Amino acid sequence: MWTYLLNRLAVNIPTLFAILVVVFVLMNMAPGDPVDAFVPPTAVLTDQQKEVLRHEMGLDQPLPLRFVSWLQQVAHGELGLRYKDGSPVLQEIARRAVPTGLLTIAGLGMGALLGVLTGLISARAYRRWPDHVLSVLAYISISSPAFLVGIIAMYVFALQLGWFPSGGYTDPGDESWRNILYHLAMPAMVLSLQFIGILMRYTRAGLLETMSQDYVRTARAKGLSPQQVLFRHAFPNTLIPIITVIGANFSALIGGAVFIETVFSWPGMGMLFLDGIESRDYPLIMGITLVMAVVILIINMLTDLIYSRIDPRITLR
Repeated sequence: MWTYLLNRLAVNIPTLFAILVVVFVLMNMAPGDPVDAFVPPTAVLTDQQKEVLRHEMGLDQPLPLRFVSWLQQVAHGELGLRYKDGSPVLQEIARRAVPTGLLTIAGLGMGALLGVLTGLISARAYRRWPDHVLSVLAYISISSPAFLVGIIAMYVFALQLGWFPSGGYTDPGDESWRNILYHLAMPAMVLSLQFIGILMRYTRAGLLETMSQDYVRTARAKGLSPQQVLFRHAFPNTLIPIITVIGANFSALIGGAVFIETVFSWPGMGMLFLDGIESRDYPLIMGITLVMAVVILIINMLTDLIYSRIDPRITLR
């Protein structure tokens, strides 16, 4: 296992470096001047004053030198200061990481539970009406944009029915976990909707393929009940593609969280990232990119480790 981890690190470190280089270059190629976003709209600065601000912010240095300077800060455990207000980037990310983590984990948990459950039901009812209904619903969920579903859900369940709050992290003055989970329910469900459809289709397809194998027919011939055949023989051998889909869609859930946080005013890293883009806050954008890339690469490594635990035939090299 240690050899595998070292090999993956040898691949992931250059991958992470390439991601940071691409984002840094594209970010600096984008139109707009961070100085204009930094200065209040009512302030009128001369070109000389703007040049002084660029010098103080380090924007007058060549791109390679600025990138190396930022990497040095990262090596010392810092991510720099925001252009917008001078606050430490690491502190801002740490403050927003908990809401984003809650939203992503809740969406992943709901998606995995409901996706596998509906996939099991659909496979058991193959070519009957529950299978047809769930397949149609899965296609609809996969085809529906998250931001559009979020707006519709807010209108129906928050504004019309009043079942859930329309947005926010908590009610003012009430920061209990119960209140947080109440606000979390609808954004997490909207975030997981596409994931549910994708996982349902993979679970259904995997089970149908497994149920046609010889060892499953042998288990039936031995007189095992349908539940024993399904959960002791068929379902365990379907876990590999299921785990693959869960690991692969984790990064998609993080990306989808950006839109969901905006729709539901959820104070996470997605809203912080959009704020950094609007204000051209380069240190903030790079800091969030670094954290997100590291998390996704770690999740991919953990997915491979889980493979080897579930299926001993898989050897990590």
